[in-house]
Amino acid sequence: MPKSYPPLQKGLIKARNLPSIAPFPNDRPDAEKESNEINPDVLGYIFEKYINQKQFGAYYTRPQITEYLCDRTINKLILDRVNRHANQEFTDIKQLLGSLNDSLCHLLLEDILPELSLLDPACGSGAFLVAAMKTLIPIYQQIIHRVAQSSDERLSAWLQQIQQSHNSLEYYIKKRIITDNLYGVDIMEEATEIAKLRLFLALVASVDRVEDLEPLPNVDFNIMAGNSLIGLIRVDGDAFNRLHSSSSAIQGDLLAPLAASEYQKILAEKNKSIELYKKHAFLSDEQRHPEERSKDQSILALRDHIDGMNRESQVKLNQILLDEFSTKLGIKYEQAQLQGKPKKRLLNRGDMDALEPFHWGYHFDKVFARGGFDAIIANPPWEIFKPQAKEFFARYSDLVTKNKMDIKTFEKEQKKLLQNPEVAAAWCEYKSQFPHVSLYYRSAEKYQNQISVVNGRKQGTDINLYKLFLERCFHLLRSGGECGIVIPSGIYTDLGTKQLRELLFSQTQVTGLFCFENRKAIFEGVDSRFKFVVLSFEKGGKTESFPTRFMRHEVGELLDFPGSDDIYLDVDLIRRLSPDSLSVMEFKSEMDVQIAQKMTRFPLLGETVAGKWNLKLTREFDMTNDSHLFKTEPGEGRLPLYEGKMIHQFTHLWGEPKYWLDEQEAKDALLSKRLKSIQKECRKCDLEEPRIEDILLDYNSYRIAFRDVAASTNERTAISTILTPNVFCPHTMSLEQVYTCQFLGNEFNFNTSSLNNKYRLFICTLMNSFIFDCWIRRSITAHVSFFFVYNTPVPRLQEGDRWFHPIVDRAAKLICTTPEFDDLAAEVGLGSHHHGVTDETERSQLRAELDGIIAHLYNLTATEFAHILTTFPIVPDAVKQAALNAYRDLD
Repeated sequence: MPKSYPPLQKGLIKARNLPSIAPFPNDRPDAEKESNEINPDVLGYIFEKYINQKQFGAYYTRPQITEYLCDRTINKLILDRVNRHANQEFTDIKQLLGSLNDSLCHLLLEDILPELSLLDPACGSGAFLVAAMKTLIPIYQQIIHRVAQSSDERLSAWLQQIQQSHNSLEYYIKKRIITDNLYGVDIMEEATEIAKLRLFLALVASVDRVEDLEPLPNVDFNIMAGNSLIGLIRVDGDAFNRLHSSSSAIQGDLLAPLAASEYQKILAEKNKSIELYKKHAFLSDEQRHPEERSKDQSILALRDHIDGMNRESQVKLNQILLDEFSTKLGIKYEQAQLQGKPKKRLLNRGDMDALEPFHWGYHFDKVFARGGFDAIIANPPWEIFKPQAKEFFARYSDLVTKNKMDIKTFEKEQKKLLQNPEVAAAWCEYKSQFPHVSLYYRSAEKYQNQISVVNGRKQGTDINLYKLFLERCFHLLRSGGECGIVIPSGIYTDLGTKQLRELLFSQTQVTGLFCFENRKAIFEGVDSRFKFVVLSFEKGGKTESFPTRFMRHEVGELLDFPGSDDIYLDVDLIRRLSPDSLSVMEFKSEMDVQIAQKMTRFPLLGETVAGKWNLKLTREFDMTNDSHLFKTEPGEGRLPLYEGKMIHQFTHLWGEPKYWLDEQEAKDALLSKRLKSIQKECRKCDLEEPRIEDILLDYNSYRIAFRDVAASTNERTAISTILTPNVFCPHTMSLEQVYTCQFLGNEFNFNTSSLNNKYRLFICTLMNSFIFDCWIRRSITAHVSFFFVYNTPVPRLQEGDRWFHPIVDRAAKLICTTPEFDDLAAEVGLGSHHHGVTDETERSQLRAELDGIIAHLYNLTATEFAHILTTFPIVPDAVKQAALNAYRDLD
């Protein structure tokens, strides 16, 4: 079924889906429970690990994280409200609870706690809801303890009434919290049922005797199934009223009697019915009037009445949503075809129904009447929203499920599977679920920050669910509301999240950014190098500075964050260091900031500087889109495809090629692209187009190359070399664009090259230096994008400058080690590859000397350079010490 999340086959969770439960490590949810006790957290662990993780990329969240976020949101909310209403200056919740008096108890019990609305919009099995409940319990307990000692008549009467009506105070407190404060939504109905069960088990666990049990609260209208990302947050009542009710939707058309100002009357009727329904669930048999006890059947009828109203309202709400898709945004349904373009048609209400929209403004209208939710705490899915071919075809072939399946083998298996008409139809249906929803995410007003604009250009990145949820949370919060969310570290580095960073900096107050690296499997099943963030912010105002901590491994460190030693990043500094992207660099100390400020005195690598060399980057072939050109064996007339993993710093001999391209086919493809660019310039300037045979192509030249795929947690991140002529590269290898179009005087030169081979050697050395690498790895996550390379400050040395020739001479010896480099070696004065250095000890010394020289170029002190070296923990100490010694020798 189409959804805004990756589509899945819905179905009940059956016992056979669940694994046998082995003992968990000590940090798992049952570690503190006796073997004969029911621990509700185990349910959540099983669901998130074995079911939800596979469907949506949702993962079990450690309790240390949920507890921290509850403290940063819920406790902060309560503290701020008490300080504001009672004119106090409490600094933390512990101080507040230790200072309780009658006035504060009244304020908390009557005004603050009952109205507190806490939401998890991707609640899964309810981990954050349970954590929220646990956060509020000690507050209630302290209040009750204080009230028990009070002589205040109203407070004493309140406590006496509770004690007379409830055998267990703990049971009452939990029941009150579950009913009054907790809200959750999830696209999987099964997940919401487990979340409810988990809360109920936590509730039941608070009584010691069966006779102390009370009727369980009804949370069916607090924790609901639906699509959190699609649906109306605020409902246009006039638009609702203009639509005719669908009398066929439910028997008798329950909304028909509520014409005129229909929508407000429907809300009033719905809320009245829900309150009545909840009231019965909250009273024990003894508390209910005998006449009420005889009306059990009427309670079931009341539930049917509520469900009927909701179904009928959903019809009209979905119609309003359809109008937004079709009329306002002009989105159409695109039916995928095996061959050719998709067939477009108008969207219909059935398409909206299939998305299972959750209409926030209808279901939680009371919350939005107060402006929105007070606090949101969540760990939303982290998946990219697009068809996943391997995941789809894995349902039909065991071969596809194998790890490290190369693209050629997959395409062969896919082609074979698509010969089956049923598989082909299912594949087309699956692909058709995405385009209209993707267009909505890219164009809807509530998602205007999903597409980033950098240097005046839209960044066409994939839609990621975590990005959607972050913006959704912003809109679901009231002004002054608090959000705590667990999301990938791309939120503070990636180009595609630039607009979200602008949103956070200009319309919220960021209160904490804590980054983990997953080295110790905080999230099981996630790569150990993956980085994620625990982010908290308050809606409204703007961020001046915020506390940060990067590259941590222990969840226990959250307990003392933020601390006096943490870096508070100034947003003005971020804007100076990354004016176009607003990327947050991973500073771990004040010295990091000091070094960054010193480096920014130099021009950016992508900046065009008159009278100096300039670098332009490009890519050649795409591993997917151009795979039809790739051959799996060498042959006559074929040239190798150099992937990023085949090079390392100063060497092109790090790996063997897996693919080859027919030179003429590849040349034609590249020539076609280059010719279009030249023709465009010629038309613009009314010039005669050049002859095809006069156009030069980059692959025939020496050129700078660097790996695209590289994590900031690798031994080295910036990995560059110079490639020999006559090799092709896919998108995993980023390249210097050798030939460009340029006017030289009055002449138009379409084969202009800004760099000679000496400059190539110099730039390659800069990119392989510890200093350049340190800058890059503070900004990237998994890809060394052009943008971050362009935005690295570098000294623009020219021929004749001090250190230029010593750098070029050493780099030439490192790179010119095979006959293919003889022409380059001759040009730069090395002679031939016979003078290149292949002995590893000598190469290490040359590289150390180069790193020492580059540190001097940036005017770093020995202390600053030594500090940079400490940011490379996997690099052998001997290598770092050699670089530092070389720096000192140059002094």
